[in-house]
Amino acid sequence: MAGQVKCCLNGARTRSEHPAAPLTSSELAGSAAAAVAAGAFALHMHPRDATGAQTLLADWSDAAVAAVRAAVPGVPVGLSTAAWIEPDLERRLALIEEWRARPDFCSVNLAEPGCERVMERLWSLGIGVEAGLGSVEDAQLLGALRVAARCVRVLVEIDSAGQAPVAACRVAVEIDATLDAAGVTAQRLHHGFGPATWAVIRQGLELGRDVRVGLEDVLTLPDGARAPGNAELVAAAVALARP
Repeated sequence: MAGQVKCCLNGARTRSEHPAAPLTSSELAGSAAAAVAAGAFALHMHPRDATGAQTLLADWSDAAVAAVRAAVPGVPVGLSTAAWIEPDLERRLALIEEWRARPDFCSVNLAEPGCERVMERLWSLGIGVEAGLGSVEDAQLLGALRVAARCVRVLVEIDSAGQAPVAACRVAVEIDATLDAAGVTAQRLHHGFGPATWAVIRQGLELGRDVRVGLEDVLTLPDGARAPGNAELVAAAVALARP
């Protein structure tokens, strides 16, 4: 069903950016429960180590996934495989292999070198893939790789920092058109970052797409007020989806 809202719990956010940013496993579990109660159908998170840094290490990733699953049984849980978390591709692949509490899916950025290998490693472990597209070029690559049908969904994710909402929305439409031209029919989810987040979400809902919101993407509500936390962001997106 289109128009569902996924929650991105933390991303790279720090406490200095928002005091409610969940970092520990217990905090992620609590924030996940609140987001699901507010209407989130799936969750995306970046586990942290003892210093608060993003990590793919099994001890921390396993603990985060297990804690969130215990808090919201049956809700799909996803992790990031972004290169900025572990720049060395071979080590990143090895760390993914070591996960014991495996997530339901992981996002893979098509703009990153080695994305094909990351996707294949995830599929070999029974982990779903979300193909992350931030540009028309990414969408063209996904079409050329001919793997979209194997993906859980395609993320049309617009890095709108410094972009006017109109420009960010235009890029999302261009990516959609490129996917259509390539015959990609996988489920699509639209989301933005920063100032244009809510414009991208509104447009995505109008286009019949699923959307994503959470402290990773934006710190303010549609009216510009600072969001108390993830639950309020999800509730606001759900309200837009079901006016």
